[in-house]
Amino acid sequence: MADGKKDYGAITGAINSGITGLRNTGAKETLNQFSAMSKAALADGALDTKTKELIALAIGIAKQCDGCIGFHTKALKRLGATDEEVAETLGMTVYMGGGPSLMYAGDAWTAWEALKDA
Repeated sequence: MADGKKDYGAITGAINSGITGLRNTGAKETLNQFSAMSKAALADGALDTKTKELIALAIGIAKQCDGCIGFHTKALKRLGATDEEVAETLGMTVYMGGGPSLMYAGDAWTAWEALKDA
């Protein structure tokens, strides 16, 4: 990260290494089941796989998960996502990340107003 940018290739590589180590322990069945769940969740259905990966990227951003961002960005590249698709997904992530905070801030202000003079 000499230039201030995160190296998502290194991040995902390190995570893959750790996952490989876990797979060789008593966690093997758990990891196998997680892989099966991932495969089922990403299968084409009412939503195509690319759309599901865009959703996963948005959730990874919202959860501040560097590994998620790296893995889902790689998948989106593989699936042929466009700059515009990713940019619109990021725009929605910013919008929704701020929206829930605004809702709770409104609730907090209402509570403040009700309690400050009590």
